[in-house]
Amino acid sequence: MQTVPDGAEVVATRGDARHLEIPPLLIVDAVTDFLDAHGVGHGPPAWQRIGDGHSNITYLIERGGASVVLRRGPRPPLQKSTHDMVREARIQKILRGHGVPVPAIVAVCEDESVLGVPFYLMSHLDGTVVTDTIPAHLSSPEQREATGAAVVDALVALHSIDVTEGELAGLGSPDGYLRRQVERFGGLWEANTTRSLPEVERIADWLGRNLPASQAAAVVHGDYRLGNLMFAPQAPARIIAILDWEMATLGDPLADLGYLTATYSEAGIPSTPLELTPVTQAPGYLTRHKLAERYQSRTGLDLTPLPWYQTLALWKAAIFCEAIHTRWRRGERPDDTVFGPSLETGVPHLLAMAAQHTGLTAATRG
Repeated sequence: MQTVPDGAEVVATRGDARHLEIPPLLIVDAVTDFLDAHGVGHGPPAWQRIGDGHSNITYLIERGGASVVLRRGPRPPLQKSTHDMVREARIQKILRGHGVPVPAIVAVCEDESVLGVPFYLMSHLDGTVVTDTIPAHLSSPEQREATGAAVVDALVALHSIDVTEGELAGLGSPDGYLRRQVERFGGLWEANTTRSLPEVERIADWLGRNLPASQAAAVVHGDYRLGNLMFAPQAPARIIAILDWEMATLGDPLADLGYLTATYSEAGIPSTPLELTPVTQAPGYLTRHKLAERYQSRTGLDLTPLPWYQTLALWKAAIFCEAIHTRWRRGERPDDTVFGPSLETGVPHLLAMAAQHTGLTAATRG
């Protein structure tokens, strides 16, 4: 059995799990049986937690020469329609068929009795995720610029896929996407907070009164940022996988650009709790303006209303982070000793930054 520093067990056997007050995140013998059932390796598995996610959880599982990644949601109870690993796996299967760089899905487990929540296995890729250090092979000025260019170009390619036919058309309705986002996340705030922050309602009202007209329909990733992209392990900068598809649906592509640019770390711009890749503050990386400019040149979309989408992104992020903060306060995230507590002030900070974008948009839209 392995424990995290605060003593909350995250891995156990079935026998041990029955006696734990807090359910483990990984039950070794249950996972071993699942691996056997799907012909993944042989012998006892080795595991390690990977990724920087604060919501869903991923483990690298190595066993008899086979390497897979297990992805699951957090411990129950879970908000309805959130952390849907079965849907996430299905989306990746569909997108892989359209040439989107995603890991291959190995197996999906809908049986909650195995780990307490559904989960899936995907192929393990040899690549680099850029977070708080600059990989050596991407450190030159040329490769720093190429990194930003690759981020934009992969997003453009995703947004260029025809979503009017085939399985993709069944993932959602892009019509009314923006209004539904405002209404849905406004409702989630009430369900996931224990405190009063009036700025949430004020921003929601402003978003609803200033809805832009969507210019296109596309697959919207929902959490498109540098930390959810895997690069090839050697130069030149090339994206080999887009990760974390939990929030993907059909909608307005500028929602992704708004999120990318609003949370992208840049020197001289105040940071947010979502800037999980601070390295882009270093010289040589594209600025937010350059990212948007490259996207516009390749799509032809009018970016005049981009501040509205940036407001939406930060407002949604504040609501999503509040849910994490509330779960932490209730003791439902016992292995979280940093991120959950930081959201006491982090959520109001996100809302303050969202409010700044509303001022920009109000000025441009009159």
